[in-house]
Amino acid sequence: MTEDGSATVSPREGDAPRSDLQAEIAGRILAMLAEQRPEPGSRLPEQRVAKELSVSRSPVRTAMRFLEAQGFLRSEKGRGFLVARLPAPGEATQDFPESRLSVIHDRMLRDRALGHIGHEVTEAELADRYGVSRALLARVLARLTGEGLIERLRGHGWGFVEMLENDRAYEDSYEFRIVVECGALRARHFAVDRAKLETMRQQHEEILAAPESVTSEHWFQTNTAFHEMIAEFSGNRYFQQAIRHQNNLRRMREYAEFTGMASERIVQSCREHLAIIEALGSGDLAWAEALLRRHLTQAADYTSLDE
Repeated sequence: MTEDGSATVSPREGDAPRSDLQAEIAGRILAMLAEQRPEPGSRLPEQRVAKELSVSRSPVRTAMRFLEAQGFLRSEKGRGFLVARLPAPGEATQDFPESRLSVIHDRMLRDRALGHIGHEVTEAELADRYGVSRALLARVLARLTGEGLIERLRGHGWGFVEMLENDRAYEDSYEFRIVVECGALRARHFAVDRAKLETMRQQHEEILAAPESVTSEHWFQTNTAFHEMIAEFSGNRYFQQAIRHQNNLRRMREYAEFTGMASERIVQSCREHLAIIEALGSGDLAWAEALLRRHLTQAADYTSLDE
C-alpha cells in the first residue's frame, strides 16, 4: 500500500489518478503552473513539487504522469518532467475527477462563511458532519492550516481565523484597504517589477478570454495576487503584511459568495485591473492610484448592493 491508502501499482501513461490524494496533487500541480507561469520547456522536478506540496514523491510521480497524458507535461530521458503547456482558466478541474479533499475543503469554508459551523470545532464534529475518515480530515485541516485559515486550539479543538462576518466588517475592510493599497503606491521605495507585471497582465487576459470557466479558487488567487503584487512593489513589508491579512479575512466569505458572482462582474474587475497594470507599466503612479481607488470603491459598493 502507498502512503495515501491506494494499492501499490505501476501506473501506466494516461491512467487517471488512482486515489483521492493523487487527484488532489494533479489539481494542485495545475494550480501551481497557472500561478507561477513557468516557461514551456522548463524542468519541473518531482522533488521540488513534492517539497512544495508537502507530500512524498510517489503520488507526485503518478499525478505528473497523468498530466503528461493530458498534454500539460512531457518527460525526457535524463531530464525528468518538463512543462509542455500552461492550463487555461478553469482547465485545472474539468478533465479529471475533483479530489474529495478539495470538495470537503471548499464545503467547510462555505459552511463557516454561512455560519453553519461555529468558530471553534472538534475533529469528531467535523468528521461526523462531512462523513469523512480521520485520515482525510487530517489532510483537509493541514491544508487549511497552511492557508492560515484555521489553527489548533489547546486540547482537541480547532479554531477558524477571524473573518468578515457582517456588512459593517466588510465595509470597514474596504475602507482600510483603500487607505493601505493606495498608500502603497506612494511608498518611498515603490518600484515596478516589469516581469511580474507582464505575467499578471497575461493571467488577466486569459481570464477575459473565458470568464465563464473561471473557478472560485482560480479567481480568488488571481485577484489576491494582483493586490498583493502592488503591496510587494512598495518595498515595505508592513504594506505586504496588511494586505495579505485582509485577503485571508476575505477568503471564506468570497468562497461562499462566488457562485452568485456574474461573469460580467469578473470581466469588469479584470478590465479595471488591466487599466491599473497599464498605468503602472507607463510609470503614471498618480493615475494608477486614482484607478485603484475607484476600483476598490466600486467593489465595496457592488458588495453592499449585492447583499
